[in-house]
Amino acid sequence: MSITKERKSELVNEFQTSSEDTGSPDVQIAVLTERINSLTGHLREHDKDHAGRRGLLMMVSRRRRLLDYVKENDPARYVDLITRLGIRK
Repeated sequence: MSITKERKSELVNEFQTSSEDTGSPDVQIAVLTERINSLTGHLREHDKDHAGRRGLLMMVSRRRRLLDYVKENDPARYVDLITRLGIRK
């Protein structure tokens, strides 16, 4: 259900804004998207995992708040980010 250390470092390298950036909203949204996609697949098989479903909803809410922040501050970056990650509006 969780992402590997290698995959997380790939996401950081792909979405970072500077060479030492690991916590910008772009990176956080990319990591959350990867975790959400993984957990969604798990919940398709295990439909009675209510604790996992609650975790999924919390991650989706956190990603939504981060996306709203990016949209408010830089709309062009928001559009680029959702197209690169394949997120619906």
